[in-house]
Amino acid sequence: MIDQQWSGVRQCVVALGAHPSSNEVFGSLGHRWVLEDPLTDDGLSELETQIGTRLPDDYRGFLTCVSAGGAGPAYGLFPVRRVQGRWRWEGDGADLADLALLAQPFPDHGPAPDDLDALLAVRPDEEDFDEIEEFDDAIEAWDERWEAVMFAPERTAGAIVISHLGCAQREWLVISGTHRGTIWSDCRADDADLAPLLDQAGKPVTFSGWYTDWLRKAELTARRPSMNA
Repeated sequence: MIDQQWSGVRQCVVALGAHPSSNEVFGSLGHRWVLEDPLTDDGLSELETQIGTRLPDDYRGFLTCVSAGGAGPAYGLFPVRRVQGRWRWEGDGADLADLALLAQPFPDHGPAPDDLDALLAVRPDEEDFDEIEEFDDAIEAWDERWEAVMFAPERTAGAIVISHLGCAQREWLVISGTHRGTIWSDCRADDADLAPLLDQAGKPVTFSGWYTDWLRKAELTARRPSMNA
């Protein structure tokens, strides 16, 4: 059964990828406009059985009507594939998501701010040290504690990594909990916290909004008149 929300989207992406200026779209040299085959209903059912939860409806529709992954925002939508009988998402940083925790709810308020505030309060200051070597040792120890809190698997329980923006920045799709169906930005590599993507009205961005907004902007970029024309 065709999900009307996604009707014609695959054909639109394929046509856009064939446009002479499609390589001007950011990230297209990474995904090369390739779309994987959609999942079968049986494949989707097996995937959800293995992860122990139902995926958001708009993402389910995309997987079965458009593609299992490929061309999409940034360097592409991470594909979900069956490898040796087990389903998994593949891409730069996809393994940050703990597949064993996908049925658990994503934290209601995102990461635990108290832990981060406590760590920030004791961050070493170079002025407090007489020797630079002592400061380097202290900041290295602090960084290890910071990463242990920032990248604890529980902080991203109930979510999967779906795209890589470059420079270790990624985007997640929440599939369990009160934030289910929304896209979150991950700039932890730059010492920024996880945060929900918001639209112009300040509302959380859903998977369908995320993907169709990319497609609309990609079309504008590829089809705009050349400056040299």
